[in-house]
Amino acid sequence: MTSSPEKSAAKSADPVDSLVLHATDNHVSWITLNRPEALNAITPDQRERLIQHLSHASCDPGVRAVVITATGRGFCAGADLRGGPPTGGPQAGGPQAGEQVAGEQVAGERVAGEQVAGEQVAGERVAGDVARMIRLGAQRLIGAVLDCEKPVIAAVNGTAAGLGAHLALACDLVLAADSAKFIEVFVRRGLVPDGGGAYLLPRLIGPQRTKELMFFGDALTAADAARLGLVNRVVPADDLEKTARDWAERLATGPTRALALTKQLVNASLDTDRTTAFAAEAAAQEINMTTTDANEGVAAFTERRTPHYRGR
Repeated sequence: MTSSPEKSAAKSADPVDSLVLHATDNHVSWITLNRPEALNAITPDQRERLIQHLSHASCDPGVRAVVITATGRGFCAGADLRGGPPTGGPQAGGPQAGEQVAGEQVAGERVAGEQVAGEQVAGERVAGDVARMIRLGAQRLIGAVLDCEKPVIAAVNGTAAGLGAHLALACDLVLAADSAKFIEVFVRRGLVPDGGGAYLLPRLIGPQRTKELMFFGDALTAADAARLGLVNRVVPADDLEKTARDWAERLATGPTRALALTKQLVNASLDTDRTTAFAAEAAAQEINMTTTDANEGVAAFTERRTPHYRGR
């Protein structure tokens, strides 16, 4: 997928900026994975840049919606740690020497340069390394999507495998090209799903369907993903960018703080009891009623006009 925001993205001396393109257009932050030759498998540096963009989107009042997409024929083939630890070193907050990739493979072809679990990148693995790597790596990325204070749309242009599938499914809305596929690839390598998959999927499609996908690791077409409820809408590949833009710009004209609070309530609802959920709902409405947009929405209703939200 090649979008106009990519073309307008500012050039930077940081090579990671060419691998994770970013531009803001009409209050929409476009984040584009740009390693098409590797089916957009994510390196540690790319992961950190994704987290950074999502964090900035949360605190930037000029951003009111986010789209995550990719170039080429793949959305994201999963984790590719061939580049080693983040260039920021131990202070970068990500996994360090000894990281290993979950052996992602798409359509029978291994991503160039990747390493299979069990092959060490550097040093000797000790107890706790893998758990730390997952916690500080893939889980941080998925958490950044779930915790982003702006609505996040995944525009899935091709295959989303392993962590790539979970990156898409963590988004608030998922659009998929009709050629896209979703693959819980971990079982093919004898691995446990990571990147929040065992948390996300049961909440989206229930435990039985989740186990079917994770036990067999079969590719799921975009149409089947929509049928199961993993995808909001499937569109022709040529219409994916336009549809994502239409949805994102519609969200960007909405009551931004109300959407953020709504996202928090829905995401938390399956992890709590009714009493706690009702209390959270009441508190969220109390907070929301202090915003300019809430006052505008009520005023527009009583005055029988279309509201004009400012994201405040």
